[in-house]
Amino acid sequence: MRRWQCRLAAAGALLAVVLALCVAGPRSPAPLRFAPGGRFKVALFADLHYGENAWTDWGPAQDDASDHVMAAVLDAKNPDFMVYLGDLVTANNVPVANASLYWDRAVSPARRRGVPWSKVFGNHDDIPFEWPPEWFSPAGVSPVDCPPAAPAMPDPGCSFQGTPWVKLMTAELDRACGLSRSSVGPGELWPGVSNYVLQVLSRERPKDPCNVLDPALLMYFLDSGGGSYPEVVSCAQVTWFQSQARFLNPDGRIPELVFWHVPSTAYVKVAPRATGEIRKPCVGSLNEADVAPQVAEWGMMDALARRSSVKAIFVGHNHGLDWCCPYEKLWLCFARHTGHGGYGDWPRGERIVDISEKTKHFSVNSWIRMENGSTHSHVTLSSARFS
Repeated sequence: MRRWQCRLAAAGALLAVVLALCVAGPRSPAPLRFAPGGRFKVALFADLHYGENAWTDWGPAQDDASDHVMAAVLDAKNPDFMVYLGDLVTANNVPVANASLYWDRAVSPARRRGVPWSKVFGNHDDIPFEWPPEWFSPAGVSPVDCPPAAPAMPDPGCSFQGTPWVKLMTAELDRACGLSRSSVGPGELWPGVSNYVLQVLSRERPKDPCNVLDPALLMYFLDSGGGSYPEVVSCAQVTWFQSQARFLNPDGRIPELVFWHVPSTAYVKVAPRATGEIRKPCVGSLNEADVAPQVAEWGMMDALARRSSVKAIFVGHNHGLDWCCPYEKLWLCFARHTGHGGYGDWPRGERIVDISEKTKHFSVNSWIRMENGSTHSHVTLSSARFS
């Protein structure tokens, strides 16, 4: 049995253990809440790209390295919440229908430590399988073990059709043991999946006994497309966001953060010149590429810019960028390429977002934490003054 086949079998065994632990059925998630000290710390993991070239030695090795990056930050920073900013897997490299094995591996560091998480989809999470050219060389097709339950084609269990987003999300929720806060989202936003909003409650219990929920922060998660459909936030998503915002935060009193995978065209407008120095008011350390934005802008940025309650947008997708730049009265931020899968050999890391409600003024501070434990690019995202 090849090494990658052993790893896939081990992943299946781990999944069986998880399912056994959750045999009683999905638990109702506990409300997210600021800690007694008034802080809520979020770790952003972007572009993990699990499952690349599983039939080689380097593919599984980089998955092991990605495990290490996430474990290091979870053990060192002890975040209250984790956000997976898309491209958890490189589905065009996953030769089995059950990509959920890799999807499940990506969240296992958080689940083992009891840290709740949420996800948005990226352009690689359901992209069709791409046949490796070397499979057509004299060496031929590498042996592939596929789950027995998958359709037979041409070997029993092989379909090479990937796992659709809805199935990935549904499988995650079934196995999360009450820790996942992800959601498939409204059906009317199809083909988009992972459109939802989360409330983070104040550390202070509401004085009004009828007011069970007293959110101090709203986090919006949006599907920016890619893979099986264009990279775009649709007009329907804009309408949905506006409806949610009017219902949950009609007076704009509650601060809001927004997460999706592919940057909007607004990122192009504020971006430092590629490969050039990152100058104030932008803050960052990595600027090695042009922004690769969504294919169109259908009103989401205007809707967000009109709301003073929106403090920042966080995206992944561009591995060679980690900056934050101001746009109107909010900030546009890249996370840091976290996974050892995916293109680029820049050092890996993750973005930390530290939200505080313990002072008179709500604050959002962020920085990059590298795999070696060093930190840099500290920026305050709650300030409307850009200098």
